[in-house]
Formats: sequence, structure tokens, C-alpha cells
Amino acid sequence: MEKELAEKKYSKIITLISIAIPAAVVVLFSVRLKDFGFNVEPLSFLPPIYATINGITALILISGVLAIKNGKRKLHQSLMTSAIVLSLLFLVMYIAYHMTADSTKFGGEGLIKYVYFFILITHICLSIAIIPLVMITYVRTLSEQFDRHKKIAKITFPIWLYVAVTGVIVYLMISPYYVY
Repeated sequence: MEKELAEKKYSKIITLISIAIPAAVVVLFSVRLKDFGFNVEPLSFLPPIYATINGITALILISGVLAIKNGKRKLHQSLMTSAIVLSLLFLVMYIAYHMTADSTKFGGEGLIKYVYFFILITHICLSIAIIPLVMITYVRTLSEQFDRHKKIAKITFPIWLYVAVTGVIVYLMISPYYVY
């Protein structure tokens, strides 16, 4: 009961962060520093870096699942914490890029255009959904509710992995259209 109270204590924070992050991204995505008189060059070097971070995150997520399946709890915890840190680093770089550069339009035609937009839309929607899932999963570990952690982790892991992998795919598909 005490452990469930600990989770309830965090539920308001999880809700607030789960709303605040996507809202901040939407707002900051539309803000251009040059519109406020800042003379900054577009941070065009960031997309391949944050795409790489997504790829590394995917590998860490898989490694974390393998670690826990092999009974290596501390390694699992370290890997999952690293995945969270990398996801936050990705978010900072993503916002920084979009605050300094105009959005890139996908130039593909025909079926590939529909494939790209399907991947992009599912990536965006699930990247919003994963925020509370990751936080709830993490809080259940901190409050030592390992059975409940395991139940939600079975949902969190594939969604988070999908978001990380599709982040790389979206980058690879749109990278030929970047203006440098």
C-alpha cells in the first residue's frame, strides 16, 4: 500500500510533464530565434546527431531487456536510465534545431510519400504517448513495485523502441531534402 502511495504521489507530476513536454515542443517548434533578433546560423549539423542518438537509444533499450531477462537488474536499471537521458538529449537537440532552421519538406512522390507520412505520424503520436509510459514504468521501479513495473514495461518497451527506430527511419527518408 505504501508503495502505491508513492506512485500516486508522482501521478500529478507525470501528468504535468506528459502535457508540458509536447506543448513546449509545439510552441518551441514554431519559434525561430531569428524572429527575435538573434543572429544564429541554423544548427544543421544536429539532425544526423539526434538520429544517431535515436539509434543508440534503440540498441540500449534492446540491451536493457536482454539484461533483465538474464537477471542483471543493476545493468538493466543503468541501461534504462541511459535511454531516458539519451531521449532527453534528443529532445533538446531537436528543439534547438527547429528553433534555428526552417522545417524541411519531404520531396518524395507516389507511394513513398504515403509511407513516409505514415511513419512520421505514428512516430509523432507514439512519441507523445511514450512520455507518461516511461515515467510510470520508471516510478514503479523507484517504488519497488516490480510486478507492476514488468506489466507496464511490456507495453512501454515496444512503443519506445518503435519511436526510437522510426526516428532514424524518418531522418534517413528526409535527409536528402535538407538544405545545408
